[in-house]
Amino acid sequence: MDRAKIHPTAVVDEGAEIGDGTSVWHFAHICSGSKIGEGCSLGQNVLVANNAVLGNSVKVQNNVAIYGGITIEDDVFLGPSCVLTNVTNPRSQVSRKTLYENTLIRRGATVGANSTIVCGIILGVYCFIGAGAVVTKDIPDYALAVGNPCRIQGFMSRHGHRLKFDEDDVAVCPESAYRYEKKDGVVSCVDLGEDDPLPSDLSIGTRNYDSFKKT
Repeated sequence: MDRAKIHPTAVVDEGAEIGDGTSVWHFAHICSGSKIGEGCSLGQNVLVANNAVLGNSVKVQNNVAIYGGITIEDDVFLGPSCVLTNVTNPRSQVSRKTLYENTLIRRGATVGANSTIVCGIILGVYCFIGAGAVVTKDIPDYALAVGNPCRIQGFMSRHGHRLKFDEDDVAVCPESAYRYEKKDGVVSCVDLGEDDPLPSDLSIGTRNYDSFKKT
């Protein structure tokens, strides 16, 4: 994989770790002590603070700050201007720099534009946080959560489609044809492990979202 691509306007502090193939765009700031994996894309005005950790193939859109105490696993998408916090009760007069709360965003999760993730929670694998949502509690794997405060409205496939479960609690993604099952409220993919990469023929979209509503 090619070496990291750093835009001339970006600031990368000594001691930051950036993996091969990662792109860091205009006016981003990568702080010392942060760790960023391979093949990531960090958009304009992104901050990755000391002790923040990003896995591989993470896509961070413009105007996102990733603070210390936040761990982001592989293949996560962070939408434009979403907000990640690391202290529940901040006060300007009280320094809590040694008391940052941990937030974990699990593999494949999507965090929509302008949403807010309150610290100290876990977003499950391949969950989908809708635009503008305010997330105050843990979100299960594959769950779709929207609103303020956010509520779970159903479940999404790995390709980002609503799952409609039959009487046997099995659903089929309309794009990939992968089957998903729900047992005791927990959703998992039957045909592909959560840690397995998508096959090449399913890793590039060929139809827009609305077209699936008509089938």
